[in-house]
Amino acid sequence: MEANLLLNPKGIRSGAKLRGHWDIEVYKDKAPFERGDKPISKSECDNIITDEGLDRILDVMLHGTTQTATWYCELFESNTTPDGSETYDVPVYTPCTAYDEATRPAYNEAASSSQSVTNSANKAVFTMNDTKTLYGASLVSVNTKGDHTGGANNVLFCAGKFAVAQPVISGNVVNLSYTVTAADDGA
Repeated sequence: MEANLLLNPKGIRSGAKLRGHWDIEVYKDKAPFERGDKPISKSECDNIITDEGLDRILDVMLHGTTQTATWYCELFESNTTPDGSETYDVPVYTPCTAYDEATRPAYNEAASSSQSVTNSANKAVFTMNDTKTLYGASLVSVNTKGDHTGGANNVLFCAGKFAVAQPVISGNVVNLSYTVTAADDGA
């Protein structure tokens, strides 16, 4: 019993947990902010952080791997549920490329505060150019639309399926925000 007290004295916590959360808003067209329009639909979801994403966190923090300077937001159009074993080069979803922007929008996050980091003040924007149903979103390390080729620095950090699928048509504008929180696991 004494050995257990020495290894984990009462009050010392031994773990952490990460939680990711997506918010999507769909607007009728490109001018909603000028008119103060409300979204025509919206949804949210928590996500999984992939094994590949967790390995990247550990490698950057403890192994000296160079951090990914910019992450990119991706929407997906297949009705699939992400799992932790998927990777950048083998995602379980079909990426959506039906938007006007030449590349995936950057995840422009603010500095962390209160164990949280988010891009809610600078959401990723997608200007849709086709009729689609959006089922979820992911955060990846490559900005090339539709790309999912393998590579040492090609990482699928996380993915989540929206609580409600979001139908879009050409001209709709999609705003996407992602928040990651970290907390002691309370062990």
